[in-house]
Parts: sequence; C-alpha cells; structure tokens
Amino acid sequence: MPIRRAHHTTTTPHTTRATRTTARPSLKTRLLGPRRSARHTPAATTTTTTTTRTTRTTHAAHPTTRTTHAAHPTTGVHHQKRRPSMGDKISGALTRIKGTLTGRSGKKAAGTRRMNGTDGRGARRTVY
Repeated sequence: MPIRRAHHTTTTPHTTRATRTTARPSLKTRLLGPRRSARHTPAATTTTTTTTRTTRTTHAAHPTTRTTHAAHPTTGVHHQKRRPSMGDKISGALTRIKGTLTGRSGKKAAGTRRMNGTDGRGARRTVY
C-alpha cells in the first residue's frame, strides 16, 4: 500500500485587519488608571497625522552681511561631568519617570542630569 500525503486544505489569507479607532492609552493612563471626573471624553476618536514644511527665513537685522562658520572658529567649552554610579543612574531614571508622570518637567530634567552625571554633585569643594 503506497504511503500518501494527507491533503492539506489552506484557508484564504486574511486581507482585512482590525484597526483601532480610539486612541491607545498612554503609559501615564495605564499606570494611574482611568480618570474619575465629571468631564465628558469622546467615545470614538480618530487620529490623523499631517506633515508640514517649514521654510527658513533670513534675519532682517543684517541682510547684506554673510558670515560663515570658517570665519568664526569656535573652540568647544569643557563642561564638568562626573562619572555617575549605578545608583545614580537608577535614581535619576526613577526621578525622570516621576517627573514625566506628574507633569513636572523640572523633575524630569533633574533626573536626566543625575543619570548623565551633569547635576553638579561633587563640583563644590571646600577643602583645598
């Protein structure tokens, strides 16, 4: 008796895809939960993306004077930076997340500076 392959029936491929009509909840709303207020939020929202072009304009103060970067060479300014420890990186990241969730951009910036080691710690010495 010959061994025959079982005939496999294929289904038609999915041509339609389910798309989301409401906005996806952000990280903040997923962490803090839904808002419990009396304000009405629309049930169905659609997001549209538009692309705009910006044109460069010349400054009107000196329209005839043209300076190039070669005419004014710049030397880089050395900014003091320390090497952050792993604890500083974790603490800065958590501070940054806290600033993002609470809407305080200053906290977020402070966390970024702490992560990068540019927060100014260790820069002030009193003993010489």
